[in-house]
Amino acid sequence: MLPLLSHQQTLEPVYLAYLDALEQSEYSGDIDKRYSARLVQATDNSVYQFLPQAVLYPKNQQDIQIALTLAATDAFRSVTFSARGGGTGTNGQSLTHGLILDVSRYMNRVLEVNAEQGWVRVEAGVVKDALNDALRPHGFFFSPDLSTSNRATIGGMINTDASGAGSLVYGKTSDHVLALRSVLIDGSVLDTQPLDAGLLCNPDNVSDNPLGQKLISAVAAVCREKRTQIENQFPKLNRFLTGYDLKHVWNDNLTQFDLSRILTGSEGTLAVITEAKLNLTPLPTERAMVNIKYDSFQSALRHAPSLVAARATVVETVDSKVLNLAREDIVWHSVSDLIQEVPGKVIDGLNMVEFAGDTVEVEQKLASLEAVLTEQISKGECGVLGYQVTQDKPSIEKIYGMRKKAVGLLGATKGRRKPIAFAEDTAVPPEKLADYIMEFRAVLDGHNLQYGMFGHVDAGVLHVRPALDMCDVEDEKLLRVISDQVAALTLKYGGLMWGEHGKGVRGEYGPSVFGDELYGVLQDIKGLFDPDNRLNPGKLVAPKHTGALYYDIDSAKRGKFDRQIPIEVRDAFPDVMNCNGNGLCFNYSSYSPMCPSFKVTGDRVQSPKGRAGLMREWLRLLEAEGVDVNALAKAKPLGLLQRVQNTLNAQRDYDYSHEVMESLKGCLACKACSGQCPVKVDVPKFRAQFFNIYYQRYLRPAKDYLVAGIEDSLPLMAAAPRLTNFAAQNPLSQWVIKKAIGYVDAPALSVPTLKQRLDGHASRGYDLAALQAIPEEARSQFVLVVQDPFNSFYDSGLVLRFIQLIEKLGLKPVLLPYKPNGKPTHIKGFLDKFAKTAQSSADFLNQVHKLDMPMVGIDPALVLCYRDEYREVLGANRGHFEVKLANEWLLNVIKDLPAKAPQDKQYTWFSHCTESTAKPNTANEWTKIFAHFGAKLTAVNLGCCGMAGTYGHEAENLERSKALFEMSWQQTLAKIEQPQVLVSGYSCRTQVKRFAGYKPKHPLEALLELANI
Repeated sequence: MLPLLSHQQTLEPVYLAYLDALEQSEYSGDIDKRYSARLVQATDNSVYQFLPQAVLYPKNQQDIQIALTLAATDAFRSVTFSARGGGTGTNGQSLTHGLILDVSRYMNRVLEVNAEQGWVRVEAGVVKDALNDALRPHGFFFSPDLSTSNRATIGGMINTDASGAGSLVYGKTSDHVLALRSVLIDGSVLDTQPLDAGLLCNPDNVSDNPLGQKLISAVAAVCREKRTQIENQFPKLNRFLTGYDLKHVWNDNLTQFDLSRILTGSEGTLAVITEAKLNLTPLPTERAMVNIKYDSFQSALRHAPSLVAARATVVETVDSKVLNLAREDIVWHSVSDLIQEVPGKVIDGLNMVEFAGDTVEVEQKLASLEAVLTEQISKGECGVLGYQVTQDKPSIEKIYGMRKKAVGLLGATKGRRKPIAFAEDTAVPPEKLADYIMEFRAVLDGHNLQYGMFGHVDAGVLHVRPALDMCDVEDEKLLRVISDQVAALTLKYGGLMWGEHGKGVRGEYGPSVFGDELYGVLQDIKGLFDPDNRLNPGKLVAPKHTGALYYDIDSAKRGKFDRQIPIEVRDAFPDVMNCNGNGLCFNYSSYSPMCPSFKVTGDRVQSPKGRAGLMREWLRLLEAEGVDVNALAKAKPLGLLQRVQNTLNAQRDYDYSHEVMESLKGCLACKACSGQCPVKVDVPKFRAQFFNIYYQRYLRPAKDYLVAGIEDSLPLMAAAPRLTNFAAQNPLSQWVIKKAIGYVDAPALSVPTLKQRLDGHASRGYDLAALQAIPEEARSQFVLVVQDPFNSFYDSGLVLRFIQLIEKLGLKPVLLPYKPNGKPTHIKGFLDKFAKTAQSSADFLNQVHKLDMPMVGIDPALVLCYRDEYREVLGANRGHFEVKLANEWLLNVIKDLPAKAPQDKQYTWFSHCTESTAKPNTANEWTKIFAHFGAKLTAVNLGCCGMAGTYGHEAENLERSKALFEMSWQQTLAKIEQPQVLVSGYSCRTQVKRFAGYKPKHPLEALLELANI
């Protein structure tokens, strides 16, 4: 039996008292004490896990001032804080056991763009790519780049002094900071910007904040006094030291001082940064990328310095492991033409070289490099196998998209050992990189480890992620050994262990890099800003006399908790366990299909990463209670009376399972995560597993039975469609259904029905024996139409027109008998029923499959269910039948048909979420098909429409469903004439009809019109 689960992680009394006092103050932001919210913020993109006391979401700078001012009172001086943005840190940078100050939910505005002077003012929570969206119309961009740019915040970039591709030209974040506004530990506000040295003589000239005056004077004095030691000690690198950057607070001739350089890279240990003024880079007028292919990764590394010498803007390198993982991912369809194979050769390394600038300059550099590469290939030099050039900006962005996704792709490595981040942003002088990497590889090879490598060879930074199993105690010990070895190796080569991602828990290596004297200066600076060690304590340095850092390489890791889950349970929930925290599901763009529930709520609990983390804890707590989850999954529900009692007591008795349910029921089951996530985390899959177990203890809502039974009941309702529609569509019935069942805007059954539309048509009257009697050579002329519940019963006209299109193409359609697909039952977690339905349908379709006639389905979600959920649940019993999507089938058919002359017809295609993520090449396929019919088709990239099967019909989801539609679909539809809009998903067409007021056509209907011209 599923027991009540308690986590035992109650808040400390001082934090409870503080949060109660904060609620009574003028603080206007959100305060989240839920265990689920704390768990989600307990991890980042690292291997570490620190559970915070609570999460604060300030709405403005004043909220942060109120929070810190309250904490400065004697009663709350033990309360600690850590500011957080996108949560993309790779070494626990923002993790804490205190309070999280998450600025990403509300403090995410672009406040001012000054195109004339080339600067922008932003709040700390704005996402980097969102900022560039706002700057693009002005002809500028914020140039420091990073792989997590679609979810990393500017505040996070400033706090870690982030950088990435092109940093040799564009520099680090600190190179672009003109001014900062921060809240100090006492709640006061400090503005920092460059100051002339002469102003420092009078404190009133530098700040009207008394604490600020003290900080500026003290830091300026010590950094000037220690200038010689700083110059001698700091490595000579493009990726200079972060946390704290003593070297650059003064300019080279000591005429200008800027305290912002100390704050930049301080990882929230000195102040909470709320606003930034940043300088901007003009968008280049011309860009060109050369993808150079090598016989080995070493060849690529050793060739890189000559590419830098060719004055390239960017030189990025990936190894064969990353390339091969990319080939297996959804991202590859977008770049395969740009990185083609070299006949007879194996590509084991790739350099991506970009030139950006004015047209003449780029063309000259490109021509020069092409000449050199062509000669090297002809002579067999430098391991160069070939190269490809693209000057198409969208194609260049696709290449970078693949490179950026490489970080997460490494997590998709097979086996229990996964490449992880802990020593992956080392930086050495570029001319020493190849030799350094050879020694680095020797270290890893000495431990018999697999690893992937990629990075910014132009700046001497290469990301190396060794594969370890953090559930294995010995591998956790090995992480410490390797970390120490790499730290020593970087010092040997005059480099840094933290080249672009900040230190996080790696502060323990600070003394060996800075030396005792300068490390003491860092401690003094920390003491000046934060004497009681309450801002992100335990990171970088601690004030003198407060003890050693209490976070280090050995701090608590996610694996410590995961290993408490038995291996057989981990194997039963692979999607739960495989989430590596890369956070791609936090993609900011409303035009990306990735996690609509997170986009519409802004709540990380409502994200794939959040859901996977909550499920891991659920599995751990069950094991702690001695419950065998695998056995529980096969158990029968409790008796009705017991479930009624448990449900009635749910408000009284805490059960952690309720928090997991709250997260999972917000999922739209669109499956965007299973395609977009680098490690293919499939939330709907483990969501169904959880529902199946949860409802053994509690009552299911009535709407679940309605959804799960819809496929079986539709044939009965369609026997009297007008009566059914009258009974269900009148206002009284709709009010009753909404109040009693929680279902709204249910569509009306088709009148006439499909049976009536096809009465007497040759496609009806399926007869297996008659089909078996057809000679094999004639079977290619037949097309078997696989019905789905939604189109057959709610949009029967579409099925009719598909049959007419088949006939128009000179083929013979056969409508197969309606068989429930089972998708609705799977979504609601009726797994036993789904398995039976799936097996019944699979048996039938396998029988038909033997006819060797193409089987085609119309609705993407239902067709893809045959491939995914059927294979998952039935395994080998699924058989080998294949149901094609309409576009897949048409792509083969048009090969034998003459192309129609171009017509003045244009259409715009809107994709279904499941379709666009599981079959990313679908847009290209439809475009090719329409071109064959003489029409032009344009595909638009959009987020979720908000319907997602039956999600949008559930009353509790109505507001979110509408908000999702408004995010990207509504404004895009408004720009296109209605007859040109084509929508392939049934649920998407229903949503358009509901909120846009008209029913769009399916691509098949447009093709029939074109075929009849």
